[in-house]
Amino acid sequence: MTALEKATGDVVLKFEPFVLHVLCQELQDAQLLHSVAIDSGFRNSGITVGRGGKIMMAVRSTHCLEVPLSHKGKLMVSEEYIEFLIHVANQKMEENI
Repeated sequence: MTALEKATGDVVLKFEPFVLHVLCQELQDAQLLHSVAIDSGFRNSGITVGRGGKIMMAVRSTHCLEVPLSHKGKLMVSEEYIEFLIHVANQKMEENI
């Protein structure tokens, strides 16, 4: 709260979820890992094939959170709401683990 009170610009609370990048030798390996990731609840997972043929599988969840708290130095939410957001972000961190 002290940092928010001193802020002169925009402040955003941002939580980014777990991400695991796996370099795969074969496309079939990436497809198998992708299926397992999706079935395990990691809905934002995907496969990327680079120009050089590198096959990268990214395991990502949907547990993101991005909430503006202040605008041009003016706090836009209550302290109670910030405490709630911190609780939600901490729950998401536990889900990551």
